[in-house]
Amino acid sequence: MVDRREPRTSWTFLTQHARVLLTVSRDPEVRLRDLAATCGLTERAVQSVVSDLETAGYLTRVRHGRRNHYDVVRHMSFRHPAEARHEIAGLLELFDDSGRGGPRAPVRLPPPPGGDRDERDEHP
Repeated sequence: MVDRREPRTSWTFLTQHARVLLTVSRDPEVRLRDLAATCGLTERAVQSVVSDLETAGYLTRVRHGRRNHYDVVRHMSFRHPAEARHEIAGLLELFDDSGRGGPRAPVRLPPPPGGDRDERDEHP
């Protein structure tokens, strides 16, 4: 018998807050209506997320006539203690689709436990 159950929940790696922050970083004058459509949320949910991000210092908002202009504060750290040593700038750069970032530097991983040699180097 084959069990063909659907996954318990549908989930994604990025939270609503991360998705809103990324979208605002791409278009600092985005309207809440367009932000909601892009992120797949209601306008009310987006308004709450933007308020959270602004209160926590990740966004600043300046009124320009009838529109808002948002600035992402890129030097802010992630909120969870497991990622708190990293700035959100890295996440924003990872998802930068503008092509302005130029070539990215290769990621340097820490050496494996027990030294900096790779076990593959020991065997032909």
